[in-house]
Amino acid sequence: MSDRREKLRRQIKQQGLDGLLVTSFINVTYLTGFTGDDSYLLLTRNGETVISDQRYTTQLEEECPGLDLAIRSPGVKMLDWTAKTLEKAKVSRLGVEAESMTLALRNALAKALPKVEFVPTSGWVEELRLIKDKGELDRIRKACDLGRRAFEVVKAKLTPEMTEQQVSNELEYQARQFGAKRMSFETIVAVGPRAALPHARPTARKIGESDFTLIDWGVDEGLYMSDLTRVLATAKISPKLRKLYGVVLKAQLAGIEAVRPGATCEQVDRAARAVIETAGYGKQFGHGLGHGIGLEIHEAPRLAQGQERELKPGMVVTIEPGVYFPGWGGIRIEDDVLVTRMGHEVLTSVPKELEECTVG
Repeated sequence: MSDRREKLRRQIKQQGLDGLLVTSFINVTYLTGFTGDDSYLLLTRNGETVISDQRYTTQLEEECPGLDLAIRSPGVKMLDWTAKTLEKAKVSRLGVEAESMTLALRNALAKALPKVEFVPTSGWVEELRLIKDKGELDRIRKACDLGRRAFEVVKAKLTPEMTEQQVSNELEYQARQFGAKRMSFETIVAVGPRAALPHARPTARKIGESDFTLIDWGVDEGLYMSDLTRVLATAKISPKLRKLYGVVLKAQLAGIEAVRPGATCEQVDRAARAVIETAGYGKQFGHGLGHGIGLEIHEAPRLAQGQERELKPGMVVTIEPGVYFPGWGGIRIEDDVLVTRMGHEVLTSVPKELEECTVG
């Protein structure tokens, strides 16, 4: 973690700041290894201090030994303790995370420390998080494998009488049995027409009420996450399902093939989108192609039209084209892809040919 903090410290110096107050709990975790919440990190030119409370003293000592701790006592407000810690650090120009710090907190700190200049910063830590190191990639691989294993069990147990909610519950149960901490997000299980809702929530609708079901799930292995989507044919495959599935799969493979260092996020999106547009379904593909994953299920970069960021080795993104038809349903296929030095590596290994996605 120290190398991450050192990179940030160089940026602090380059911007003429005395320090940076990290208030995003996710960013605190990334920079220190501390997995709790309700804590800040003050990073100065010459040191670093975690601002927290007595609930986390032992956890902090175990997870990030060697870091200075500013532990507030019961009854002491976080605002007052943070102001006291900043005053002790003698900072005059302090960077703050604009996306994380509330206006109320900023104003309160400014009132308590009138001589301190608060300088908003944007995306400093998030930029570091874009490129995953080996340890992070190992954990993402684990999350992908846990997702695969849980899905394989649920697919084998699927029956027409199971409801969307029961499938969702079973996926989480199996993931936890294999060692997952939790799901990355609320699992989407959408039968038939409900698959037209990209973010459908599980209901009491039964699997047997349609000839296909869309499942979008992900696993949090403890810190890092995975994100997958598959469509399962639960009855005889109709010509329409076969045709649309073929279009989306072709688009997804084109998007994956476009992932390489130097390619822009828009170019990757375009590679997949062109396949769907050529097939005549451009209007039915109404979202971006994908997003970054890591400590959060949605993080930079964003693969979409107008996104000119270039991909670099170490980035992990989802590739998830989809087409949606109200009243009929939707098809979406999603995998997690690592940008490598030579191109890409698909980290998720759940089968996706339509015949491999047939149950019953």
